[in-house]
Amino acid sequence: MPKEGICKKFHKDILRIEEIEEIVRQSVKIGIKKVRITGGEPLIRNGIIELVKRISSIDGIEDLAMTTNGILLKKYARDLKSAGLNRVNISIDSLDKEKYREITRGGNIEDVMAGIKAAKDFDLTPIKLNTVLIGRFNDDEIEDFVYLTQNEKIDVRFIELMPLGEASSWAKEHFIPNTTVLDRFPNLIPLKSEDKSSPAKHYKLPGGKGKVGLINPISSHFCSYCNRIRITSDGKIKPCLHSNYEINIKNLIKQNYEIIDILRFAVEAKPKEHNINNINYEPIIRNMFQIGG
Repeated sequence: MPKEGICKKFHKDILRIEEIEEIVRQSVKIGIKKVRITGGEPLIRNGIIELVKRISSIDGIEDLAMTTNGILLKKYARDLKSAGLNRVNISIDSLDKEKYREITRGGNIEDVMAGIKAAKDFDLTPIKLNTVLIGRFNDDEIEDFVYLTQNEKIDVRFIELMPLGEASSWAKEHFIPNTTVLDRFPNLIPLKSEDKSSPAKHYKLPGGKGKVGLINPISSHFCSYCNRIRITSDGKIKPCLHSNYEINIKNLIKQNYEIIDILRFAVEAKPKEHNINNINYEPIIRNMFQIGG
């Protein structure tokens, strides 16, 4: 998170719950079956339970997930499950109390741990922990994260540090490839994935109950299998996470464009691949907290 904090948006500047519901309803018509609610942090959104309930009731949606920092999950896990949420991804870049507080600008790791427990208690599973690997910050915790999968049905997914927003100025300096995990755990057993569009390559410890996932957008990108589009809370479609190109669906709806036509255009606008590794690549302007995990 930025040191100076964030600039909050007015209600009129973000998509209304009814607009989000209708976008999802129209997206089903072009073949979208999975929806993930992200953020910023979705659990601070007024009406989040109602939004989950509305999306889960749409015919054709087969999987409804949420990415959250987990801090409010203890409070909302029961209601989220009752409303129709299937599972959660929890963003957690350190298990150390002080380092977690530092990188989140004040977060409490104990709240996250309580959230993970609540997710297990109310069957918001499989639980996936998303950990961005940062050299000289949390690479000394790789073993701690991997061993979480030994006795728990939890997936830990290491994500390579990407040059996005706040991280763009120091991503190269702190970047370490996900092969570091394999170097430290040569006994990890590779698993076959039936879903080619999944960004993670999965492994497991011998006898482990959970899985270890490696998401390598830098060292080994998976663009040819990417089948995702993102819509930000302020109504911008991002056909590619690593591009500044956005389609303002909120404004186009006001101009009476058909939602399904906008979505078709966005899918067709997906580039062949991102250009992060090109020498002339310009990091995207938005921070990840503005886009959603």
